[in-house]
Amino acid sequence: MLISILKGFLELFVSFNGIFYILAYLIGGIPFGYILAKSIGGVNIKEQGSGNIGATNVLRVLKKKDPKLAKKLGATTLLLDALKGVVVLLVAKFMGANSDVLWAIAFFAVLGHCYSPFLKFEGGKGVATAFGVLLVLIPVATLIALVVWVFFAKVVKISSLSSLIAVVSIVISSYILYPDGLGDINTHSPLLLIAFIIFYKHIPNIKRLIKREEIKVA
Repeated sequence: MLISILKGFLELFVSFNGIFYILAYLIGGIPFGYILAKSIGGVNIKEQGSGNIGATNVLRVLKKKDPKLAKKLGATTLLLDALKGVVVLLVAKFMGANSDVLWAIAFFAVLGHCYSPFLKFEGGKGVATAFGVLLVLIPVATLIALVVWVFFAKVVKISSLSSLIAVVSIVISSYILYPDGLGDINTHSPLLLIAFIIFYKHIPNIKRLIKREEIKVA
């Protein structure tokens, strides 16, 4: 029984789908914020600010040292985190992967970012990576969520709250725009799993929001 299970896992990992799942996880796990902040900014963002490897913490930590550099590296981190899942997704799509596989790739890219194999399975909050892959898979719902994110980011100036509201909006939009499921897969489960991971990673932020201790982005 155990041998059969192990054989099944091995066959999955060396299959067309399995290779893309592994690539999505590994590329999704590349901690661009950590790499850029340390190599160019000379700062270990895991030990400063919120300890997060995302664009917000890159901006917050480096702003004290070099505001111009902080903006550049923050924007670069945001872009690279968004694109790293997209790259695998588009290659798989070009090679004929079906909707089930594409949604699994999107999930593994977000999982890789949140639990990076290069940082002892620690990582970021998954927002930028999620929005990158979702922009490919459900573009209209994602664009709506991005507008919501920009609006709340300007009004409340709290990155975590804006991100969580945007995630909720993309889930709601997906049910309105795609009531029978996400394309060919006839379910919203992959999106709900991605949303769950993002909310789970934001638990410390949610606690600070409740206590009104969450830091605003200047």
